[in-house]
Amino acid sequence: MTTATSHSSELASPITDSLAHLPHPDHEVVARLIKDLQHAIGDENLITHHDELIVYECDGYVIEKNVPDVVVFPTCRDHVVDIVKICNKHGVPFVPRGAGTSLAGGTLAVGGGVMISLTRMKKILEINIRDRFAVVEPGVVNVWLTRALSGTGFHYAPDPSSQTACTIGGNVATNSGGPHTLKYGVTVNHIMGVEMVMPDGSIMDIGGTCEEMPGLDLIGLVVGHEGTFGIVTKVIVRLTRDPEAGRTFLGVFDSIESCTQTVSDIIASGIVPAALEMLDNLMIKAVEEAFHFGFPTEAGAVLIIETDGLEAGLDDQADAIAEIVLKNQGTVQKRIPWRTRKEPEYMAVWKSRKSAFGAIGRISPTFCTQDGVVPRTKLPHILHFIQSISEKYNLRIGNVFHAGDGNIHPILLFDERDAEQVKRVLLASHEILSECIAVGGSATGEHGIGVEKIEFMKMLFSDDSLNAMTAVRQVFNPNNCCSPLKMIPSGCGCLERAHPGHHAGA
Repeated sequence: MTTATSHSSELASPITDSLAHLPHPDHEVVARLIKDLQHAIGDENLITHHDELIVYECDGYVIEKNVPDVVVFPTCRDHVVDIVKICNKHGVPFVPRGAGTSLAGGTLAVGGGVMISLTRMKKILEINIRDRFAVVEPGVVNVWLTRALSGTGFHYAPDPSSQTACTIGGNVATNSGGPHTLKYGVTVNHIMGVEMVMPDGSIMDIGGTCEEMPGLDLIGLVVGHEGTFGIVTKVIVRLTRDPEAGRTFLGVFDSIESCTQTVSDIIASGIVPAALEMLDNLMIKAVEEAFHFGFPTEAGAVLIIETDGLEAGLDDQADAIAEIVLKNQGTVQKRIPWRTRKEPEYMAVWKSRKSAFGAIGRISPTFCTQDGVVPRTKLPHILHFIQSISEKYNLRIGNVFHAGDGNIHPILLFDERDAEQVKRVLLASHEILSECIAVGGSATGEHGIGVEKIEFMKMLFSDDSLNAMTAVRQVFNPNNCCSPLKMIPSGCGCLERAHPGHHAGA
């Protein structure tokens, strides 16, 4: 407790400080803004009352909050264009938002202004099996596309744990991953093109429906922009053929050390599983209490292991993995052979894994999920370190994460109504992510930087690199009116030149 208090000033939130100094739109500007927005998109597509706006004060990162002045719900690209032009007219900042599942404050309305919620742009516009692509609007929930493709022999591979809630537009913004990215890759590996409304209201088409478009790879640049380049209004996704069959089973271990060693040994053997997901004891108990799948609650750790591909050879591969589990003093349980991903036992195990964060709600009023990445061989070290941080700050920390690619998700349990607990969570999070960087990793794997991790960018990148990133962003967003104060620390290059909140219409 004393440690957290004595060091809390070191972690004063740069965003909270910015909110205190940023000029917000005054009442007259907001009134004129609302009038123009009502005329452009209809009163039924706006929220202006504070008791409704407060729902949008934060996303999945609950520590930072700020209420937008207006929330708008465009239903088509032309609405988005009109909204952006109106914001520019009045000099008001704006930020796009999907389902609000961001865990790094990526959709926080820093500086107030207009929040553009894309949840009503939810059409699947085209599914083309022969050419293996689909075209969707940004508000399409990830799992909706999975369901629409059922029975076609194809699927959209990125499957974040928030798959039943998160939108594909949001996945594009943060370059989301998921359990099966170990084999299939993250979102950027499955995006062929996007349509984007730029911060000045113009429209840019990037990529397309054919492979290997000539010219610069702007898809690789735009995916992961976290809403700072513009607002995505259409996405062309690549479809992947369903595997012929698969094997899914649990590796059960007495200790975290033996579990993480198994992960390294599996990859070292040359086998690339479709997924390797780890849960520690706290998470096993939370998930089992919620879903009663049959996870062994006395285990120190459980590894969900999945292989897929051609039926021939799958049993040999599964047997080889089982031998590695046994070599590391583990046992193999619930071996599930499957031909489709609709088989009940298969669905149950993945429901348990993907709903793990929801299960935490049964044991803690609030939680903060971190998103560090470390080399696989450093997993034992970082998990020991997390345990020491748990003890140091008197916080319960659960772990459920993508062990196959070293993407950890320590979940810090606390009560946001207790300011002292919030301080300890911030300090603990800072130490965990700093250690990830120190051992050769990163502060984020798939949640993005948002507002939460801005301070780590200077630990990850040189000034020259940050200035180069700022220069690229200026090409897309020269006035810094779209998602201001996100990703890149203030003071880098020309970012300070355009200060959101200078309201031309005032």
